Amino acid sequence: MEAKMETALVGHVKEEFYSSHLYLSMSSWADANGFKGAANWLRIQFQEEQAHALRFFDYLKDRGIKIAMPAIAQPPSQWTDLMDLFQEVKKHEQQVTKLINDLYTISVEGKDHAASAFLHWFVNEQVEEEKNAQDIIDQLRIIGGNGSGLYMLDKELATRVFIAPTFGITA
Repeated sequence: MEAKMETALVGHVKEEFYSSHLYLSMSSWADANGFKGAANWLRIQFQEEQAHALRFFDYLKDRGIKIAMPAIAQPPSQWTDLMDLFQEVKKHEQQVTKLINDLYTISVEGKDHAASAFLHWFVNEQVEEEKNAQDIIDQLRIIGGNGSGLYMLDKELATRVFIAPTFGITA
């Protein structure tokens, strides 16, 4: 693996762990503000990001790379309301999409076909991640400040369950 690809992938492990910490912080805020369903949805997002980070970690390990885990910045912990929080979710996912796309570009330019194949799943995953955030923002926009609507949306968000990603691998 070329040094540029290695450095970028190791850096991305840090980004995925940061994402998980951000979503756990958001879950804590939602829980403290009475949005138990949103807290659940965000906690599931935390679990997904942890799985993504470990997938990158294992990929590097499988390629013979020893990772020195970098420190992770403390994520924010306050939002003005649920709309503000989910707009931050979307903004964050757009940033992750850019990072994944940059990794993919590095893999193509370096003719690292294994890395390109590995990253393909993540490229597609980001489409879903951004769509999920936008769907919730759209619902919040329709609801406005309607307490009953917020209650119903929160109940819907509570139904989300964690399903470990297969990363395109079938057994």
